Amino acid sequence: MLVAAVLCLCAAALTAALGAWSLMRRPSTDYVQQVLRAVAPTQLAAAVMLAAGAVVALSATAPMSVVILVVCVAGATGTVAAGCWQAAQAVGRRNAQQSATAGGCGGSGGGSGCGTCTLSCDR
Repeated sequence: MLVAAVLCLCAAALTAALGAWSLMRRPSTDYVQQVLRAVAPTQLAAAVMLAAGAVVALSATAPMSVVILVVCVAGATGTVAAGCWQAAQAVGRRNAQQSATAGGCGGSGGGSGCGTCTLSCDR
């Protein structure tokens, strides 16, 4: 149980460091950087869950600590996965909206881009 607790603490520290690093960086126009920055709060929440699981694993009795550690790790993994999915959807919607208003197909580009546009046009 000691090894699992130490691994969980290391994962918590790494996750918190990545989340803090993403928040401290300047906002970018790059899609990947936008998603990473949007996921940072969920990474910090996952780090708290992992740290709590590690503390319980170090202090509780064996059967209960295993269950709590597994629940904390599953919760942290699910939190980060859901945060990534939601952030990617939000950034994708925002970028699609920006490209539509910036002269994409059907925009104010005068119809010159519809022949080479990858977006669906009404023409």
